[in-house]
Amino acid sequence: MTDTPAGERFADPQRWEDEGGGGPHIWRTLGYRRTAWQPGRTSIEWDADPRYSFPTATGPVIQGGLVTALLDAAMGGACWTVLDHDQAFLTADLRVEFLRMTTPGLLSATGWVVRRTRPVVFCAADLQDVAGRLLASSRCTQVVRADDWGAGRYGAADPAGAPPRDARG
Repeated sequence: MTDTPAGERFADPQRWEDEGGGGPHIWRTLGYRRTAWQPGRTSIEWDADPRYSFPTATGPVIQGGLVTALLDAAMGGACWTVLDHDQAFLTADLRVEFLRMTTPGLLSATGWVVRRTRPVVFCAADLQDVAGRLLASSRCTQVVRADDWGAGRYGAADPAGAPPRDARG
């Protein structure tokens, strides 16, 4: 990890968790907890419940999409710390390597900024179990945009139920 200067958003860590407003939000839905927060780096924990697994001959395994979501949240938190209040980001690329089966229990993901440029932030993350075993690693590219760009996230669907015009590409 390189030394990454803090953005304005780093001074307001609660806002990261509150951005979703009063409605559902993945951190609240799954019960993620931030355990560390510094410029360019964040760590989160999750109690991976057996309900999020599928059966195997050796026991339950947490579904890979949920492993990916935890890694993505850690990298997103790290990216957030280097942005200013007028900036937001979107994940443009996400890669995950599943190194071991992830079983139910306490999981810890640490995400960090690998490199920051003006238009993109390159991030990485590792996932470990309570014994400290490395379970999965991830890399992503975050595209930095003005926070007011919208991208259809808040636009209404058209009368036929299709996505808003500005979200159709």
